[in-house]
Amino acid sequence: LDQPWFLGEGTFGKVAKCKNLSTNKEVAIKIIKNGFDNAGEKELKGLIEISKLDADKYNLVKCVDVFRYKSHVCIVFEILDQSLYDFLEDRTFRPLFVQEIRAVAWQLLIALKGLKRINLVHCDIKLDNIMLVNQDSKPFRVKLIDFGLASKTKDIPTGTRLQNICFRAPEVILGLPLDERLDMWTVGYVLALLYTGFYIHPWDSEYNIIRALGLYTNKFFTRTEEDSKVVWKLDTPEQQSKKTGNQVKDKVNCRSFDDLKNMYHDQKKMTEVEQLIDLLKQMLEVDPNKRISPNDALRHPFFILEKKEDTIIPDLPGPQPGARTGGGTHELVCNGCHFHHVFSWAQSK
Repeated sequence: LDQPWFLGEGTFGKVAKCKNLSTNKEVAIKIIKNGFDNAGEKELKGLIEISKLDADKYNLVKCVDVFRYKSHVCIVFEILDQSLYDFLEDRTFRPLFVQEIRAVAWQLLIALKGLKRINLVHCDIKLDNIMLVNQDSKPFRVKLIDFGLASKTKDIPTGTRLQNICFRAPEVILGLPLDERLDMWTVGYVLALLYTGFYIHPWDSEYNIIRALGLYTNKFFTRTEEDSKVVWKLDTPEQQSKKTGNQVKDKVNCRSFDDLKNMYHDQKKMTEVEQLIDLLKQMLEVDPNKRISPNDALRHPFFILEKKEDTIIPDLPGPQPGARTGGGTHELVCNGCHFHHVFSWAQSK
């Protein structure tokens, strides 16, 4: 491999842009830090599951190889362009047009549909983990990356702390049973951010998130008595600050989904904006039992449009010749490199 250019660094490793000298193709290599082999194992387990799907069809990053180098586990991925976070930062978080949001939404919902098919929960969807494939040649073609925290639905213990706090689903905050619906919440929040250009609720504390959502829970509420009845009142910022020892700011970024309609000034697009906001309401449903599913979301009127020149939902490729798309025992093979060459458990999983 050529001299690497480091693209980024996370808790468990660094990502380097390299060139395969035998093929002359650029790749992205995730180099797991020493001492974090368990994290590498967990990610590889997720990638083994994902290999049951067509990565291009379901808008998931493609793993092409895995190897060890000087005690480091190295996972090789296709090279992509830039994250949605970097893209938005470059444009000072200027909101996207509704047709651009539609394209991103469609692809992310297809990704969730694929993950649900294999009972896998990403658990860490955020702007950094959604990559533009090539913004110049394929505008707003995206893929979901970083499956380091991905888990099978049945393997997520109740009360597990997951997700970046900015995108954390209510059930995670409240310590409730968790499943794939937490990913739907996060995708909905990402789309709301693409529409507004800002986080729609405060994210400096879980209290402020719950305060914005209006949930009733004694973790953030205080028991009082009024008219001989026991009631629960949401802590004031002062009460919550006293409970936690952390200063809580009194702020709300967005009070109603309906307020979002006034942010879009192109009257010709108002029907589509209203459809988008209706979809967001169903994706950001506080009760996960009422939250919309990927299949139902893909059938939402927001995506049922007449053919227009500005509609940029990409044509998604079907399965490639010879592609394996699930069923039976499956072992990921990357250019002749089996995962069990790196971890002994992989062959039997």
